[in-house]
Amino acid sequence: MSRPNFLLITSDQQHYSTIGAFNPELRTPNLDRLVREGMTFTRAYCPNPTCTPTRSSIITGQYPSQHGAWTLGTKLPEDSLTVGGELLDAGYRTALVGKAHFQPLGQTEEFPSLESRAKVHDYEFWRSFSEVYYGFQQVELSRGHTNEAAVGQHYVLWLEEQGCANWRDYFVAPTGTMDAEARHQWPIPERYHYNAWIAERTNALLEQYKSEGETFFLWASFFDPHPKYLAPEPWDRMYDPQAVNVPGLYPGEHDRNPPHFALTQQKQPDFGAYRESGFFSAGHRTHVHDPEKLRKDIAVYYGMISLMDKYIGRILDRLEELGLAENTVVVFTSDHGHVYGHHGLTSKGPFHYEDLLRVPFIVRYPGRVPAGATSDSLQSLVDLAPTFLSIAGLSVPRRMTGIDQSSVWNGKQAALRDHVICENHQEPTVMNLRTYVNERYKLTVYFNRTYGELFDLWKDPGEVHNLWDDPEHLEVKQELMMRYIWAELGKEPLWMPRISGA
Repeated sequence: MSRPNFLLITSDQQHYSTIGAFNPELRTPNLDRLVREGMTFTRAYCPNPTCTPTRSSIITGQYPSQHGAWTLGTKLPEDSLTVGGELLDAGYRTALVGKAHFQPLGQTEEFPSLESRAKVHDYEFWRSFSEVYYGFQQVELSRGHTNEAAVGQHYVLWLEEQGCANWRDYFVAPTGTMDAEARHQWPIPERYHYNAWIAERTNALLEQYKSEGETFFLWASFFDPHPKYLAPEPWDRMYDPQAVNVPGLYPGEHDRNPPHFALTQQKQPDFGAYRESGFFSAGHRTHVHDPEKLRKDIAVYYGMISLMDKYIGRILDRLEELGLAENTVVVFTSDHGHVYGHHGLTSKGPFHYEDLLRVPFIVRYPGRVPAGATSDSLQSLVDLAPTFLSIAGLSVPRRMTGIDQSSVWNGKQAALRDHVICENHQEPTVMNLRTYVNERYKLTVYFNRTYGELFDLWKDPGEVHNLWDDPEHLEVKQELMMRYIWAELGKEPLWMPRISGA
């Protein structure tokens, strides 16, 4: 048997419930196809509910506190050991198409960034770029979501190659000229949408690997459905806003939560006490919103998912047409979740609800992974790198602290994890939290704070009743605190074994 290929398909900021096979509000026929042909994991978690830390964990098999890209605005060290690098050394072809976000939009002399605002618009640089990027032998990249000004790199080169000379009309200043106040309908023709670009370039690489008889690790990294809520016609009108469910806030639920939760429900909150670095921190703003306006946002969010699903289908179709599907491990997931009204919240931040920490997660590997199966075994995106390497028949580097989930994926074991840990270190000291989740409970602790969160996910799956200060759950909290400490000690990377007494 030849070595397997790996096709990783990711969305950005997709709520775990937004797959049509499990949610009749949405239509996602191609993700539904993966559900039928693979195994769906209903309790998969990100290691951090923001982009750079989790994306870096996906390729390093380490937690953000270990690989160094600890928050947005930082970068993964260029010399990091990655799954792509290990597979490349073993003879695989490796590529990433779409969003990387391993490095920040800003840069300094000490910390330059290839994904900085200046660099993403240096189109001649990207036209001839041929370096290995974090283990990816070939990259075709862009930055920004929907009409954001950070658009650039290979996507803009592709737009010009497609004859889209007026591409700046579809993006906001200073890159483009589109009205920054426009909502919901994105005037860009669908054929120029970055989903079309990602699918086309992914399929071109699949064809190249097939013709050259190469095994591959290929990451198709979609930007949607990350807000802004913008979609081209007719996808912006695909869903009726009056037919969507609008999540909401239970009265008084934040009364028992840490103080930053209640601040989000003020029209003009003062988050000054949490502003340490001076930079933007996700979620530190008012989340007060008009539920009727949110209906339209949700409808467009669903449309963005369905549009993305169409182009995921084009990739899956081409994989089959090329005769590669039977020997390719396909994983679909998202880098983190999303809130669109849940608990009164409308953006990601230091709010470790299931909505933000859990992600959709499907694995297909014909003949090895049971088809049409579901599993509630705990999964973490930090496990992807070691599991890929194990399936490829390679040893897992000791520096990777995720676990090899291959025996769970193939149905030979029901579960391997008894917990997951999610980190969120937005500011050096004033916003640094960790969440420990096991089969039943979720515990969140804050650096130098006596408050926290404790939820019984069996009795309170909606996470409305914070039990942190509940006297009846003191013993449970103490046990979970100890288990969390053990879990932190247990994830220390040991880059080599002990080889002598001294």
